[in-house]
Amino acid sequence: MKPMRTRNIKLALMTLLSGALLSAGAFAADAPRPAAESAAVFAKVGDTVITQQDYAAAFAAASRQKFYHGKIPKGGVAALQREVGDALVTNALLLREARRRGLKPDDAAIRKTIQQYEQRYRDSKQWQQTRAKLVPRLTLQLQQKSLLSRLEKAVHNVPPPDVQEVRKYYAANLVKFTSPERVRLAVILLKVDPSSPAIVWKKASEEAQGLVKQLRHGADFAAQARARSSDGSSTKGGDLGYLHRGVLPEAAEKAVDKLKPGDISEPVRLLEGVAIFRLGDRKPPKLNKFEAVKERARALWLREQGKLSWKSLIARLKKETPVRVDESRYLPLSGDTGASGKK
Repeated sequence: MKPMRTRNIKLALMTLLSGALLSAGAFAADAPRPAAESAAVFAKVGDTVITQQDYAAAFAAASRQKFYHGKIPKGGVAALQREVGDALVTNALLLREARRRGLKPDDAAIRKTIQQYEQRYRDSKQWQQTRAKLVPRLTLQLQQKSLLSRLEKAVHNVPPPDVQEVRKYYAANLVKFTSPERVRLAVILLKVDPSSPAIVWKKASEEAQGLVKQLRHGADFAAQARARSSDGSSTKGGDLGYLHRGVLPEAAEKAVDKLKPGDISEPVRLLEGVAIFRLGDRKPPKLNKFEAVKERARALWLREQGKLSWKSLIARLKKETPVRVDESRYLPLSGDTGASGKK
């Protein structure tokens, strides 16, 4: 087990290092760099330089995260190249804005996080070998995250709306304040293990078909549920109470949609077995009055305005700040052939 643990620690440290590298270039224009590295510029955002090495590290980390299954869709690499490039440029713009506003990172929280890494990997040889290079870069990454978090919080903190503004929002978004349809259901579940062979599923379906006939000819649903259902509701005669639309699996939802109060459904195959539903009642959607949802409307307004404020800031910074990006290494959006970049 020890070699496996060593490999896991090594992988964790490599991931940690790539994360630190991802943000290093977008953090400070005046950070010292070797001459050869400085010459390979991916983008200039105002006076901030993002090197090709920064971009390569960011793209490698994003690729591992997005294509971890190893199957890269057509055009996936080309799209991800642009996504990563835009993210690096956006982060650089936001970090410049954070400094312009005089925001400072949460140094106490950063020290605590570094200490946690020190404690977690204190017995790791890989940590000891890479610590001198890793900790400064990790610190830089944490400072960046802290600054971006504080900027986003400040931008999202929009002035609260008055009652008239909340009423206006409510009137324009009635669907958000409408309780969905509710149905009163009962169920009989003939349990089948998902891994069971087809013959077992067929037998359960045939049993369910026979039971449906009995129920439609007057058999007591509650009594049958108590005697034969494997669902937790069996002790209550299969009663599930009132359920909001969207709670049931799609197959069950489609079957219930066809029912009128008192109807018995056809057998429905679910992940856990074959089910039979009885519709007891159907309550239509109901619009809640403004006074009942006033606080929720206010909270939604604040959240949406905060997001809009954040998007507007990014758009303004992109418009006002000189940005130059070297897109010469991007694959074309059409005709992408995979991770190698070769056509």
